[in-house]
Amino acid sequence: MTENAHDDATRRNPLLEAAREEMIKFERKENEFRKKDREERAAELRLPLDAIRVH
Repeated sequence: MTENAHDDATRRNPLLEAAREEMIKFERKENEFRKKDREERAAELRLPLDAIRVH
C-alpha cells in the first residue's frame, strides 16, 4: 500500500507543477490586461496615472 501511495504522489507532482505554472501564466496575463484596461480608462477620462499611485 505504501508503494501505491508513493506511485500516486509521483504521478501527481508533475500535474500539480503544471497546474501551478498555468496559474502563474494566467495571473500574469490578467495583471497585464488590468493594467492596460486601467490605462485606457484613464486616457478616456484624461486622468494623470503618474500622479495617482496605482497598486
